[in-house]
Amino acid sequence: MTSADSSGTLSNLLLLGRGSDAGSERGVSCEGDLPTPADPELRERARAAKATLGSRVMILGHHYQRNEVIEFADITGDSFKLAQAAASHPEAEYVVFCGVHFMAESADILVGDHQKVILPDLAAGCSMADMASASQVDTAWRKFEELSITSSTIPITYMNSTAAIKAFTGKNGGTVCTSSNAERAMRWAFERGERVFFLPDQHLGRNTALLKLGLKASDCVIWNPWKKNGGLTDEEIVSAKVILWRGHCSVHGRFSVDTITDFRARLPEVKILVHPECKNEVVSAADLVGSTEFIIKTIEEAPSGSVWAVGTELNLVKRLAETFPDKTVHFLDKTVCYCSTMNRIDLPHLVYTLESLVAGRVINQITVEAEAAKQAKVALERMLALP
Repeated sequence: MTSADSSGTLSNLLLLGRGSDAGSERGVSCEGDLPTPADPELRERARAAKATLGSRVMILGHHYQRNEVIEFADITGDSFKLAQAAASHPEAEYVVFCGVHFMAESADILVGDHQKVILPDLAAGCSMADMASASQVDTAWRKFEELSITSSTIPITYMNSTAAIKAFTGKNGGTVCTSSNAERAMRWAFERGERVFFLPDQHLGRNTALLKLGLKASDCVIWNPWKKNGGLTDEEIVSAKVILWRGHCSVHGRFSVDTITDFRARLPEVKILVHPECKNEVVSAADLVGSTEFIIKTIEEAPSGSVWAVGTELNLVKRLAETFPDKTVHFLDKTVCYCSTMNRIDLPHLVYTLESLVAGRVINQITVEAEAAKQAKVALERMLALP
């Protein structure tokens, strides 16, 4: 990555140093830069295969994808926008989802029976989604049943969860949310119950409860699935307004108040813009917080010459810097870290997927078991019906 020149090209995204980070969690790579782009000849093969398939294929690209993948996306967006797109394009025989596994599962649940959802690399998972298994959630719910609070507890699961967790939520009167509509989902839940069981991202749940609904930190408790009784007393569970699952995003969890302090000391004019998956202390120290779409819109509409440090996935931050060269956009981390599972979707995998479809072979199709899909669809449709 290069520093901005006088014409305002890509700004230096890494203000505070670069290098690998041996302490990173699974799902995060801190290699000092983004992965090397694929062979440029693959772009021509991707164009040719996509042209041959025509309207039979629709490619959905999440904002955290590499540029070489986003280039071929028919629709680009966050998980909420792409879920809507999957549900509203019945004409596509094939939906190629350039994202991670839980997103493709949601698309399979929402599309018609005549459509096939494909994930170019089946290894593209999500560490957050893996932090809540169906058996663990069932254990928590059985405890709530023992305490006679299930009828007054509304479950909400973040889109970053497995189909099994979405099915649990739909079965028990809850809904799905994304970072775009978490506030509306939580208000919807409180219109129907006394407390919210929010999973799997504790930070989005806490930030929404405290910053959007005005609840107190003492109103929230954390259910730790690795501890007996979730690490809570019965009284703590019953009196809580929000029961947060102990999960988090391995990328957004890296951003720290120390880094924000360093940025403000070095660049007094900087504005800090972060995603609500960040820790509450980070969100509280930032100037603005919002979903991926909110982050994009904020930078797009920011005045020329403004300076930003953005706390979200590196591919998007780098793309924002390149797209809006009249503004200075920095990456809010001490090292260059990207979501390695999201980055598993690359141009070679996309080309193989498209060329296989041209040859009449459907690879890496994502299918959700019928009963789970039925219940999960209830929760997803509740989300899509929210204002």
